[in-house]
This record gives sequence, structure tokens and C-alpha cells, in this order.
Amino acid sequence: MTHFVGQLIFALLLGTAGFLFGKRILQIRRNINLGRDIDLSDRKSERWATMARVAMGQSKMVVRPVAGIMHIVIYAGFILINIEVLEILVDGLFGTHRVFAPFLGGLYGFLIGTFEWLALGVLVACVVFLVRRNILPIARFRSPEMKGWPKNDANIILAVEVLLMFAFLSMNAADSIAQARILEGVWTDAHHYINAGSFPVSQWLAPLYAGLSDAGIVAVERGAWWFHIVGILAFLVYVPYSKHFHIFLAFPNTWYSDLTPSGSLDNMASVKKEVDLMMSGDPFAAPAEPAGDVPAEPARFGAKDATDLTWKQLMEAYSCTECGRCTSVCPANATGKLLSPRKIMMDTRDRIEEIGKAKDASTDHPDTADGKTLLGDYISEEELWACTSCQACVDACPINISPMGIILDMRRSLIMEDSKAPEPITAMFNNVENNGAPWAFPAADRGKWTDELSSES
Repeated sequence: MTHFVGQLIFALLLGTAGFLFGKRILQIRRNINLGRDIDLSDRKSERWATMARVAMGQSKMVVRPVAGIMHIVIYAGFILINIEVLEILVDGLFGTHRVFAPFLGGLYGFLIGTFEWLALGVLVACVVFLVRRNILPIARFRSPEMKGWPKNDANIILAVEVLLMFAFLSMNAADSIAQARILEGVWTDAHHYINAGSFPVSQWLAPLYAGLSDAGIVAVERGAWWFHIVGILAFLVYVPYSKHFHIFLAFPNTWYSDLTPSGSLDNMASVKKEVDLMMSGDPFAAPAEPAGDVPAEPARFGAKDATDLTWKQLMEAYSCTECGRCTSVCPANATGKLLSPRKIMMDTRDRIEEIGKAKDASTDHPDTADGKTLLGDYISEEELWACTSCQACVDACPINISPMGIILDMRRSLIMEDSKAPEPITAMFNNVENNGAPWAFPAADRGKWTDELSSES
């Protein structure tokens, strides 16, 4: 009866966690789809290669080797230890214990030993990351946008990882003690323990529990087992609300990477069409009228709010790891200007989240306008004009996010929708219009300096 109650509780916890995770995923998917459509389905072989190299191979992480290697350890631990989690899920649902051991034989011991070494590596790496974030004077962890929840979010995940790995090793340590006592014949009530597994790391924890009674060993092993799996289920529910959602989104985000040459800018289709008509030489040429009697909605030039961005840009906002590599290489930020590319991504995510919540809260009222916009209420003009468009942030991002793309789209909105630009840029526009070049000299006068060269020769 006790086993049945445990299985029932486990099934309810698993179902609840799966439901909450799925519900949140659908919310994020809906929010991402609020963005403008863009076709990124071309060059599939290049996209698969990019995803394999950048997301799976962590190629851009090792540019900074210390953090990169430790991140790879955590990444490998997260992927491989999930095989052990799969066994725990089966055991929890069916009331078994180490259900894979009879089928894998000696391989099972090798796998458990490998998982333990990985767990130790994850534990050590997370402790080092906690020290780096909270004690060492690393500038990118001290930026204004990292105060409050962003800092706490990172610390929560790291602390939980440490506790989960310690619970995993404690579970194995207690299990190894139970197996030893059964083999020695001093424990006749074997419960569900079987002789299986290899414990190269957890054996160091065994002395902590060796003095406990048989009931105490069961309590430690079962308690650690429940803590480990419940912690993982809680982590599953928590991650989509956290920056650590990049665990899942890094793969599609890199698959949909911008494959155009570095530094190239996209043309706005509506503007390009007008320029083509102007350059055609036909004074009677006019843009085609939209089909049907309903007039087309005027196109928005650039992006004023989050919904003016593409779905890929919104996906990037949810994919952002908040690692700060973009901000640390930004020349504008380095010279004390207000711009932080990381903040651009965080603000974009916060804004589309706010829009999504407004839609959820007003299902009976289609109008969800709140009078706020991404440009102005979240991101200031000063931040946008500080960007030099050097693309350092894009190059530095471990998963190919482009804060620069969002910045340029919002600058387009400022210029083309609001006619707002800093004085030097306005002067350049006037010169281009009047003189055919950015300089304040008529075209006829710009070559006069060569006259002196000709006379000297």
C-alpha cells in the first residue's frame, strides 16, 4: 500500500509539472508569434551545421576558455545525467529500483560511475560560477540591468544545481551502504535494493552516513531520491520563466541564425519598391494597388513596439542567456555610454511578456493597448544612438543573437516614423539631399582640391 501511495504521488507530481511546463511553452510560443513574419527556411544544410557547431558543439563558448569549459561540463552533465533521470522516472511510476540494471549488466556500473564524475564536475563548476558572480569583480555581472531579479535568477539556478547534484551523490552513497550490508548478511530485510552500480565519487560521502541504522540509510536514500526528482520537476516548471530557458531555445535559435554576410543590412521591402519605381525613369509608374476593396493597413517603418519586431527577434529575446558577453565587448558601453546590448534583449523580452499578459487578461476585450511602447518606455533614444553598428555584440553572443538588429529597427522608426535623429545625422541627411553626398560641399566643388595637384605637376 505504501508503494502504491508513493507511485500515485509521483504520478501526480509528474503530471502537474508536465502540465505547467506545457502551458508556459504555449504562452511563450504565442508571444513569439506576435512578431512579424519572416521566412528563414532556406539553406537548410547550413542551418543544421550552424546549430550543430554553435549550440551543440558550444564553439563560441570556448573563446573565453575558463567559463567556456566549465559551461561545457554543466552542459554535458545536464544532457547525460538525464539518462539517470529517465530511470528514476520509470522507478517512480512503477515502484521499481534501478530498473535498467538487469538489462545493461556491466555497462550499468560504467554509466553510473560516469554520471557521478559528471555530477561532481557540475557541482564544482556551479560553485565556481557562484563565486564569480557574487565575489569576483567581473564587470559584466555588475551592470545596472543585472540588479535584483536577474542576479537572483542566476544564483537560484546555480544553488539548485549544487543541491541536486549533492542529493544525487548522497542517494548513491546511501544505496552503496545498503548494498554492502546486504552482501555482508547484516541486513536481512533487503527492501528493494539490488547489487548494481559503481560509485567512484559517492563513496567519499559514504562515511557521512555509515553510522546510521538500516532505517536511517533507507531514509537518506529515499529522501535524496525524492529531493532529486522533485527538484528536477520544479526546475522544469521554473526554467521557462528564467533566463535559463536558453537550454531549450538555443537549438532553434541557432538553426534560424542570420546567414547573410556579417555586417550586411536588410532593405525594407516597401522603401526599396518606392526607390525602384523612382529609379525606373517612368514618371507614370505607380505601386500596385492591393487586391480587394479593403485598403491595406499602412506598413510600419521600423519597430516602435515589440510586436513590430520579427518572430525571430522575439525568439532571440527569450533565448538570451544574460551572460553579458555582448555588453562586455560593446565599444559604446566600454566608453561609458548608456547602451548595453544585453539590456536591449532583456527589455524586449519584458515588453513582449507584458503584451502577452495583457492579452491573457483581456480575452473579452480585443483592445490590449496599454499606452506603452518598447521604444521610449523600455529603451531610450540615447541607448539606440550610442550604437556604432560594429556588430561586436552579434559576434560575441554564444548563440548568435543580434541585439544590433533590434537597435537598427528602432532607429528606423525614429527616423522614418517620428522624423527624430541627432543633429549630426540630420545634417548628413540634408547634405545627401542637397549635395548628393554626406559632405557640406556641392558636387561641383568637391573635386577642386585636385586642381592644385594638377598645377603642381
